[in-house]
Amino acid sequence: MSTYQGGPALPQERRLVTEIPGPKSRELLARKQAAVPPGIGTTLPVFVTRAGGGVVVDIDGNSLIDFGSGIAVTSVGNAAPRVVERVSRQVADFTHTCFMVTPYESYVEVCEKLNELTPGDHEKRTFLVNSGAEAVENAVKVARLATGRQAVVVFDHGYHGRTLLTMTLTAKNMPYKQGFGPFAPEVYRVPLAYPYRWPTGPENCAGEAAAQAIDAINKQIGAGNVAAVVIEPIAGEGGFIEPAKGFLPRIAEYCRENGIVFIADEVQTGFARTGQLFACEDEGIVPDIITTAKGIAGGLPLAAVTGRADLLDKVHAGGLGGTYGGNPLACEAALGVLETIESEDLVAKARRIGEIMLPRLRAMQERFDVIGDVRGRGAMIAIELVKPGTKEPDPEIVAEIVRRCHAEGLLVLTAGTYGNVLRFLPPLVMPEHLLEEGLAILEKALSA
Repeated sequence: MSTYQGGPALPQERRLVTEIPGPKSRELLARKQAAVPPGIGTTLPVFVTRAGGGVVVDIDGNSLIDFGSGIAVTSVGNAAPRVVERVSRQVADFTHTCFMVTPYESYVEVCEKLNELTPGDHEKRTFLVNSGAEAVENAVKVARLATGRQAVVVFDHGYHGRTLLTMTLTAKNMPYKQGFGPFAPEVYRVPLAYPYRWPTGPENCAGEAAAQAIDAINKQIGAGNVAAVVIEPIAGEGGFIEPAKGFLPRIAEYCRENGIVFIADEVQTGFARTGQLFACEDEGIVPDIITTAKGIAGGLPLAAVTGRADLLDKVHAGGLGGTYGGNPLACEAALGVLETIESEDLVAKARRIGEIMLPRLRAMQERFDVIGDVRGRGAMIAIELVKPGTKEPDPEIVAEIVRRCHAEGLLVLTAGTYGNVLRFLPPLVMPEHLLEEGLAILEKALSA
């Protein structure tokens, strides 16, 4: 039996005892390659045995600084005590009944919490599913049924999942869509307000992008045919693009004027990640439907669709659901996550991470002309790398910087439509000394 144990009691230190990856990880990687299809990629092939706080520990005994959080999932830290306690207690009681067969209180409690915490004081309903993609797909189902319309509008650089519909909603072809067509019908794409790359400059971005998007909807689709607009308040996989201020409110206003359901995809941005509980709060956006996942349950598979009661109540009995949606273990984990966010004030800690990272990264931008842009909020930060003196994307230098960071024991992730963005998603509980050490490793990699 394994004696591994993680959580915040792990030594919060970077420690390298072998090369990265080490011999035991390389042995397991060979097994992985023989058993798992190559379509399941791996960012850093170290096999983890423990994790907690701001570190992950691999099978070779290396302790790495975690700037990824499992792609914004372990925001409260791996094996967070309240999550462990609740899940351990639940797993000894029962592991599954299917909420649609015989329900249980924890599902209802999670839904009540999300109805309370998500933006807006209107009457809401929530139901639970397994993943962010499933949440987005169900949100679109609700919008289509409630409005009697079919068209769905999404944005350049958006990412919404890997199912047929959400793959269609996603903008980036490679690797998410290449060869997997044909795609779902009645999905239309319009411009996103991308300040760094807006042709007439960031100062004109919000107004011009909103006008272009609305004009395209009116002329090419017809507002009366649109069931929903689906947008990430900060584009995640697209490169942590924060739309220019004023863009989201104008799109939301247009939706209200035309009876279009405004769906905020907060799968990556939700649960304190951006220094607010939900990213759309930054400009006072109150979505008709909000989808959440990732950071909701501390690593257990759970996602939610929360929306206006008058929309969700229109769906007939049996029209929503799934065998595993709102599994009791995941529900208990989510309640533990929400308790942790509140008791440890992780919203403030996310803001503090941004206060540390952004000035350091902007100082690096002054030193290194490969950094074209520094952007983000809270603990959702990115740098976009370009060829010096231009805005031409440079994915090759990103790959080299990632390689050097990984070799030094810093786990970092990439993103971006052009593959030229480094994104940083540290756990919100990460000690500041590890945050500073990770930034120093990044600076060393840029210097090299």
